[in-house]
Amino acid sequence: MCQEPNAGGAVTQQGPDPAEEAQPCVGVIIGFPEDIASELQVWRASFGDPMASHVPAHITLVTTTPAADWPSALEHVRSVATDTDPFTITLNGTGSFRPVSPVVYLNVVDGFEDCVQLHEALQAGPLDREPAFPYHPHVTVAHDVGESSLTDAEEALASYAATITVDRIGVYEHVANGFWKLREEVPLGGTPKQR
Repeated sequence: MCQEPNAGGAVTQQGPDPAEEAQPCVGVIIGFPEDIASELQVWRASFGDPMASHVPAHITLVTTTPAADWPSALEHVRSVATDTDPFTITLNGTGSFRPVSPVVYLNVVDGFEDCVQLHEALQAGPLDREPAFPYHPHVTVAHDVGESSLTDAEEALASYAATITVDRIGVYEHVANGFWKLREEVPLGGTPKQR
């Protein structure tokens, strides 16, 4: 059974849907270089986020989506990636989804529209679905923690800035133990790297 991320990217259990139980679920993300990912993991843990050690820093492009036909879904992701040029993302400062969701995130400044366009292209065809929330590229740094910890996160990282080149996306499958497994890294404009 798939789990559905809330606005902050954490997963929440959904009731069983017999039509979806046998279907694998796809997620597509932009990952970060190890130095930035490690730094953000330390920050996330410092705010008491219980998912800090389980969820590496990322920008979600396609949230939990049942895939009735995994090969078609994967081919769709590869096709979109091939037609997408690498681009630059700059993270700068913080924002929050409060009061709708207890989430503090890093803003995607440069590259915001690139992420939106990539999301829209990916969330079509075999991955077409209506997301629970409007798409807003971001990097979660605190989720499901107390109000004071959310405020601490928003203030502590208010001047945070980093820039990366996005040259690949990760295709994940939601597996039986409730976690996500990287199935393939797909270069933008290139050939997939099998996992």
